[in-house]
Amino acid sequence: MTELVAVDIGGTHARFAIATVAPDGTITLGEPATLHTKDHGSFQLAWQAFREMNGGTLPPSVAMSVAGPVGGEIIKFTNNPWILRPGRIEEMLGPTRHTIVNDFAAVGHAVARAHEDDYIHLTGPETPLPASGTLSVLGPGTGLGVAHVWRDGKGGYHVQATEGGHIDFAPLDLIEDAILARLRKRHNRVSVERVVSGPAIVDIYQTLAAMEHRAVVELSDVEIWTAGTSGEDSLAAAAVDRFCLSLGAAAGDYALAQGASGVVIAGGLGYRIRETIQKSGFAERFRAKGRFASMMAGLPVKLITHPQPGLFGAAAAFAREHLQ
Repeated sequence: MTELVAVDIGGTHARFAIATVAPDGTITLGEPATLHTKDHGSFQLAWQAFREMNGGTLPPSVAMSVAGPVGGEIIKFTNNPWILRPGRIEEMLGPTRHTIVNDFAAVGHAVARAHEDDYIHLTGPETPLPASGTLSVLGPGTGLGVAHVWRDGKGGYHVQATEGGHIDFAPLDLIEDAILARLRKRHNRVSVERVVSGPAIVDIYQTLAAMEHRAVVELSDVEIWTAGTSGEDSLAAAAVDRFCLSLGAAAGDYALAQGASGVVIAGGLGYRIRETIQKSGFAERFRAKGRFASMMAGLPVKLITHPQPGLFGAAAAFAREHLQ
């Protein structure tokens, strides 16, 4: 039995938990602690705060999922001012073994290891995700995370994080033409994540308002998501439905590009709007790939519901690196 500290560091929050890896590879997470990054001047200080929560001692190993590029002598986090020096982890924190992965690579590890009960069905055959082949993984959040996971059918797997969220956005109808035209006024090049991400709902909403000749109300993305998913604002609801269409089209594109045998939607935003996705045109857009429509209809598409995929995936990445 191996104990370690699993950490998931984003722009706003840093989540910590004690993870246990059993001899058979089963991963168990203790109760997570969520710390606000703004409340701590460095990761080391946040680590010390978590250590005090646990009686002053922690396991001698750590697995980290970080929102930002990994590698090199210094890791800088996206949307928070912390830095991390991997070469000084033992000196600064104490752990003698560590694993550091990109946040969406951690999601890929979670997808590879999650139980069938950790998924809900979105479209395609209502069968478990295939045990072999490639799974395309995408997660709309502050941006659009994209990865793929290859499984060998015998329990082995490989995770490849990508920058797929930055490929060009391809509009499919006149409304998306209008969204693209609006975005091009601010960006020379419009990527998929400008349309398929949490903050993107603002541009979708304002484009629809202009098409309806309504006065543009300055609402935050959170306000639009809330009004749209509750149904209290028909324009916001239309924006959310349009988002689901674009998410479906993007998921289908990644599946085609990666040769996927299944697709997983990840992230907190996807989970919050899961019922809306199921009732929207997501599935139709996912399948609408011309001569490959029948092939796309044969791919199972799931949404992962694990409550802490970043922590779970970080622990899984540690187990792959140090315990096999």
